[in-house]
Amino acid sequence: MDDERMRISCCWLYAISKYGYPVPVEQFPAALRAMANLGFHYVELEGASAGDNLLEVYEQRHDIRAICLQLGLQVVNFCPVIPELVSMDPAQRQRAFELFDVALELATFFRCATIQIDSYTPPLRFLGERPYQEMLNYGIEFRVAVDPEFSWEAQWDVLVSTFQHCAERAREAGLPFCLEPRVGEMISNTDALLRLMEHVGADNFGAALDTAHQHAQKEILPLSVEKLGQRIMYLHVADNDGKVNDHRALGEGTVDWVGVFTALKKHEFAGYVAIDIGRVPALDSAVQRSVAYLRNLFARLDIPFEI
Repeated sequence: MDDERMRISCCWLYAISKYGYPVPVEQFPAALRAMANLGFHYVELEGASAGDNLLEVYEQRHDIRAICLQLGLQVVNFCPVIPELVSMDPAQRQRAFELFDVALELATFFRCATIQIDSYTPPLRFLGERPYQEMLNYGIEFRVAVDPEFSWEAQWDVLVSTFQHCAERAREAGLPFCLEPRVGEMISNTDALLRLMEHVGADNFGAALDTAHQHAQKEILPLSVEKLGQRIMYLHVADNDGKVNDHRALGEGTVDWVGVFTALKKHEFAGYVAIDIGRVPALDSAVQRSVAYLRNLFARLDIPFEI
């Protein structure tokens, strides 16, 4: 981006909340129209390896772009959900790398500012509900059985090599590449991400900071911003009580928004601030309240922005 404005965008969680996970490609037009009707000009897209969803997005990419152009929408972030990227099975990882290349082509096709992945759920046997099976199962308790053959050191080596591979492929495509730490995943907090960054050693590899997940991780969010500094490439904003990783409207939890954005301003963050509200009553109203909250906050902190 060529100026210092923050830009308010809409996360794909909005579409997931309305149409389920993964969002059927035939519902993309309705989801994008709903985002445009809420006043957004910047949006993100997602495609999952599950059920060939990502490949269907690729097949329909021209139609999706035409709808975006018609609605005046710019896709700013593409998030491929490919858990096989961190599989201990080399054959699964190789297939996942091929899907990641498809995602890179999509991110380039839509002229995205970033491509984002997650670190995904560790290969443990969950005794009960497994995190993110439906992408919206906030607040569950994790009970697991660790396989005697499981080795964290071996899993860590896979994480590092996978992120090195993806960072290099993203570099070749001219794209910044970022990871979102999330509750219940292998990289779940700021310091784990910093450690991964050190091991990956790629300057195009940064953070997608999610306030809801990190607040539920008991992070001091302004300190998270200080630790990551200019490695923050993308921002997901939602609120909660700091106990459960709900994604509520801004101002309806206990996130220190003044502290977060004062720290972001200090580090001259001028990226996309993506409204990441989901699984709440009256979703559209919650999104609108969040946009209004950001408008008011940015005015108070003298932060230039656009939506």
